[in-house]
Amino acid sequence: MMMIKLWMVTCLQLAELFVSSVVHLIYGFYIFSTAVAGDVSQKLSDYLFKSNVGGETDQRSQSNVEGLPPIVLVHGIFGFGKGRLGGLSYFGGAEKKDERVLVPDLGSLTSIYDRARELFYYLKGGRVDFGEEHSEACGHSRFGRDYGEGQYPEWDEDHPIHFVGHSAGAQVIRLLQQMLADKAFEGFEETNENWVLSVTSLSGAFNGTTRTYLDGMRTDDGISMKPICLLQICRIGVIMYDWLDISWLKNYYNFGFDHFNISWKRTGVRGLVDCLVGNSGPFATGDWILPDLTIQGSTSLNSNLQTFPSTYYFSYATKRTRRMMGMTVPSGVLGIHPMLFLRVFQMSQWRFPQDVSPPYKGYRDEEWQENDGAMNTISMTHPRLPVEHPSRFIRSDSECQTLQPGIWYYKIVEADHITFIVNRERAGVQFDLIYDSIFQRCRKHVFRKIPQTLPNQSPRCPSSPR
Repeated sequence: MMMIKLWMVTCLQLAELFVSSVVHLIYGFYIFSTAVAGDVSQKLSDYLFKSNVGGETDQRSQSNVEGLPPIVLVHGIFGFGKGRLGGLSYFGGAEKKDERVLVPDLGSLTSIYDRARELFYYLKGGRVDFGEEHSEACGHSRFGRDYGEGQYPEWDEDHPIHFVGHSAGAQVIRLLQQMLADKAFEGFEETNENWVLSVTSLSGAFNGTTRTYLDGMRTDDGISMKPICLLQICRIGVIMYDWLDISWLKNYYNFGFDHFNISWKRTGVRGLVDCLVGNSGPFATGDWILPDLTIQGSTSLNSNLQTFPSTYYFSYATKRTRRMMGMTVPSGVLGIHPMLFLRVFQMSQWRFPQDVSPPYKGYRDEEWQENDGAMNTISMTHPRLPVEHPSRFIRSDSECQTLQPGIWYYKIVEADHITFIVNRERAGVQFDLIYDSIFQRCRKHVFRKIPQTLPNQSPRCPSSPR
């Protein structure tokens, strides 16, 4: 009887793995094909309708935004920045809502640490330095991409930046700010936490997610993977993608592991085998993003991260569940993306194994049931683990006309994890409401000295604290 039960459970798990793999592959193909189609259409349009108006518009726009601090949009896991996937926008074109927005392309699967280092050099300029100690421990090259002069070389305490991060991008920003405070960049000893003016999180991965365990991370350590799971399929696919090193394909989309030198040109067949069996590469050393997104990994990361008293913090936590008859269930069918519906249900019913020590003292399954299909709502509001940071729950953006620095203001929004990225039509008017409020807050209500003069506006007296 026990054998039959075990056999049935195994069959169900394999069936779920097959369905999840197919759904994710279809969605990935959809994104890629959409990008290619858009790119071809744009190039054809440029060829047929050549115009010289664009240059004048860009120059005029640049002069209008002089003096405004940039708003930097940081993508999440499997994300991409400007210049990847043709003309497709990870943030659904939200960057067009303001005249000084930067969208960096960081490693889509690299660790929070590596992405934070890359983000610094993308802005300040120079060749990415991952640090000698970290690079030796993780088995990759110390230096990465060269960003030349950088996108904002004047960045300092007097020229701070607004950051907006989606999903894991929020943790990248927090770690970057801590690195600035710790003066962790060799040759840049003048950095401090005040280089960051504000941090806005959109479905931010502050405290980890139970989805990592559903996808294949082990619950006992939060670092290693189960032998058969969705993440193992992902691992093999990424290793093959980087090993084949097809230049035009990697220019179109890159997982960000170039500093591991996995390419066949460097390692040959033996290098591929070593990566596949787990002897080398990012998945062998744990220097990739999933270990940072488990509850254990996030708690470890958070133990070194502060909420700083001179920086403004805001968070949008998302959820697609509701309570019904004493249970947490998906809040609907049509409003949840097909790729996420199964995970919304699974996360709402997930329980930490009783034979494994809980990830932290006081852990309760019930508190982690509300979710958006990728992140648990409790994890997105503000940093909670291992210690809770100052926070305030708000119901309306109007409550944020007067903000205090050093406090996480958070709002809970009815949406799934990808409502506000890639396809803006899915979110409808809610897309504009969210991003308009983010950009308006950055421009009108968040400043340390005097409010910025917006393009085509004259200076006016501030209505917010100075």
